[in-house]
Amino acid sequence: MNSSNSLVEWLLDSFEVDTSLFHVGRYCGGWHASTHGVANASFHLIVQGQCWLHIDRDCTPILLNNGDALFLLQDFSYRLSGEATAAAAQECPRRAMLPLDAEATDGVGLVCGFFHFHSGLSAMIVDALPNWIILRAGDPSLLAARNLFELILQECQRRPAPSSALLERLCHLLFLYVLRQHVVDNAELGGLAALARQPAFAGLLEQLIATPAEPWTLESMAACTGLSRSAFFKRFHDLSGQSPGQVLLMMRMRHACQLFKNHHTVADASLAVGYQSVAAFTRAFHKVTGQQPGAYRRAQG
Repeated sequence: MNSSNSLVEWLLDSFEVDTSLFHVGRYCGGWHASTHGVANASFHLIVQGQCWLHIDRDCTPILLNNGDALFLLQDFSYRLSGEATAAAAQECPRRAMLPLDAEATDGVGLVCGFFHFHSGLSAMIVDALPNWIILRAGDPSLLAARNLFELILQECQRRPAPSSALLERLCHLLFLYVLRQHVVDNAELGGLAALARQPAFAGLLEQLIATPAEPWTLESMAACTGLSRSAFFKRFHDLSGQSPGQVLLMMRMRHACQLFKNHHTVADASLAVGYQSVAAFTRAFHKVTGQQPGAYRRAQG
């Protein structure tokens, strides 16, 4: 790695998310829908017609047109509706979805689902992102994402019914393309991407990635950036919102996960990421992933 962009690519390669389809269909008449309180993150693709996004405590409604995609990365109070005002949307009932109808001239067609972001680096990346991201149909900077959306639109027109499995995979890929473009293009983004944009901190991250078994201390990490211990900690935390120790832990556990996917033993992975004690490594791995390392390793096949 020799640039901040390549480091960002490494971070995105570490991103793990499970995508599941919730429903595919059409609303018409008076309606509102929301996943608030159901899941931490969701997506809603507008495949026909248009609707409005209303976010509680925000008086400005957002119009979503055919070909737009809405990615909600946190659980907050909102509703989608065919009504342009929040008050009217709130009065509308929740309705069951109708099947998609390519000939319909009213209502809105939606492909909706949920995201589950894995703990560790994935959670760190998501925490630095906005609460929601909208992919607009006319955005010229996301050509690959637009091409994927076209495949989704074509699949939605398949008869007698679209393939749920295929739509789920296409939506997963669509989000990864949008995420990469957002992280690379948004110079104001905090978190690990902010560290990657600073040469001194990018160099440190590269060393942490290359040598996770080293006995890294706050002093040795600070020395890599040319800052004093206190100045390093403050700057690191200000940029990333995390402590150096937290980021080191996440990087080590990400490396351990890769080793397990390549069939290394728990003892080997423990040493490879700087732990002399398997017990201490097991506690750290469970803290980050919520799983025992042996169980994670077996799940990799």
